[in-house]
Amino acid sequence: MKIERALMLVFFVVTTFGLSLMPASGESEIYEGHIFGFRHAGRDEVDQSYGAGFSMYSAAWPLLEEYPGRSFQSGLFGTWMHTYYDEPVPQDLIDEYGMARLYSCIEGGLGWWRDTEFPTTTPKFIMGGVELNFRGWANAPGSGRGRDWDNPRGLYGVAQLSPWLLFPPDGLNLKQGVSGELFGYGYLPLPLTEPKSVTSGEDVPTGNQCWTLFLNTANFKGPVAFFTPHFWSRVSADDPRLAEKFLDTRPSTANKPISMETQYIPAAQATDSNGDEYARIATTQFPVNEDGYSVLIHKASVYNKKALWDDVEAWFQGGDPADGQFNPEGTLVEEFHGGGLINWSIEMNHDPTSSQFASEFVNPYVDDDDPFTFRYEWDKDRVTESGTDSSSLIAMPEYYKRIEDRWVAVDAGDVPVETGLHEVTFERPRNDRSPETYVTPEEPDSSWKDPGPAAGPFKAYPGDGSVVTYYWYRFADQPAMLNADLTAQERETVQERVEKLHRHWTKDREYLAPPAVGELAEIDPALIVTPSEGMEIGYVPIATKQEMQE
Repeated sequence: MKIERALMLVFFVVTTFGLSLMPASGESEIYEGHIFGFRHAGRDEVDQSYGAGFSMYSAAWPLLEEYPGRSFQSGLFGTWMHTYYDEPVPQDLIDEYGMARLYSCIEGGLGWWRDTEFPTTTPKFIMGGVELNFRGWANAPGSGRGRDWDNPRGLYGVAQLSPWLLFPPDGLNLKQGVSGELFGYGYLPLPLTEPKSVTSGEDVPTGNQCWTLFLNTANFKGPVAFFTPHFWSRVSADDPRLAEKFLDTRPSTANKPISMETQYIPAAQATDSNGDEYARIATTQFPVNEDGYSVLIHKASVYNKKALWDDVEAWFQGGDPADGQFNPEGTLVEEFHGGGLINWSIEMNHDPTSSQFASEFVNPYVDDDDPFTFRYEWDKDRVTESGTDSSSLIAMPEYYKRIEDRWVAVDAGDVPVETGLHEVTFERPRNDRSPETYVTPEEPDSSWKDPGPAAGPFKAYPGDGSVVTYYWYRFADQPAMLNADLTAQERETVQERVEKLHRHWTKDREYLAPPAVGELAEIDPALIVTPSEGMEIGYVPIATKQEMQE
């Protein structure tokens, strides 16, 4: 390849993809590509009677050593909690593959997404509630699909519940520098609302299951926010056949995949003069403990309504306060086994095919004495220390050779210099777009202004370089509640119940059973807030804007 052509390729790829490509010999073209696929954790089946939610402790760490730009998208280990069906679905809702066209779930979790506006190497957490067939989704209070407030496809789907934790629209920040600590989270339904027989003016019902996010971290514990029942049921106002088929009324699936979904980790590929193909991937890291294992998932649990619902329902009907701790009688901790498929592939943009990513250097591992923890066991001769804290992170092999239909890890010294791969770096592109500011409506008649906040504005400065503007709203007057298809009296009923929770369920009590291994991750301290004077009970912080710090 001519030097001029090589330089043009370098300029194009650096500015577009963030790859720094400079072949040493000028002989090989270097192509941009990516890793995609799933990593699964094998576990035993559980009984469907445990259909009232789940929780787990998921390791949080910087998957890549450097943030490579907005093409990067990957979750850490998490799950998809779908609606459980135990009755026939109308035939006209069955597709050509025999599957019900009723996709809706709670997914989200820890990770990085292409629409993250303020990314760092530290993961964020989103709630990820998905309406029917991705018609809309809700990630946080005031955050969901798109930015069009005239067509809010999930933007009002989540109501803030905690008076102590601010949830930014770009995702909940963990403290910068997290390196394998455990992030405890889960969803259980609470009877905050009452069932309704009319939805959006139509004679179709809405249930009262308010699926609530609970966290267990080093500096915050307890309920955070919930999906309003109307978020799930509102599609049935357009199509009554869909009534009572979503999570506002139905149980969740007890058996859920526990997986890590990766859509894009950057890679580069070149062919030597012998026709052999080689690839290099961005430095990809996993946490390791002092024993050399990666603790990835711990205490994945499922629940029935004895865990929390029954006691809370009795409390709201005049009984004694529920303590909020998940009742062991309604809890089943799942057991892992040694299985765990690693299904990553490398795909190059110039090649329509993709090849399986070999992983002989890592094996899923479950200790016989601890079936409640899913780990990775590494070939210590094939991985290297990584990051600023070499005791807690290791890097996977960076170089691979295509052998038949698989990419097999090789040492850097086995990759011919002529490929130029040794000179490749995966940098953030110089033309990576600037972050877009999250904004909310300013019109005086909008639900953000009428009746409007009770105090503010205030500012929070999380470690991602953004600044979050927030106000204190009376719980029932927050925008999500004003858009939850509730009458004024129905909202006041929820207000009374939330005030009970604020008095009794503080952020330093145990809710999820604590972990038996590892240490807990921390929420970014900037997001732990204190209610304004006189607003300690019945008020919540709501972000109205998030932008880059000047």
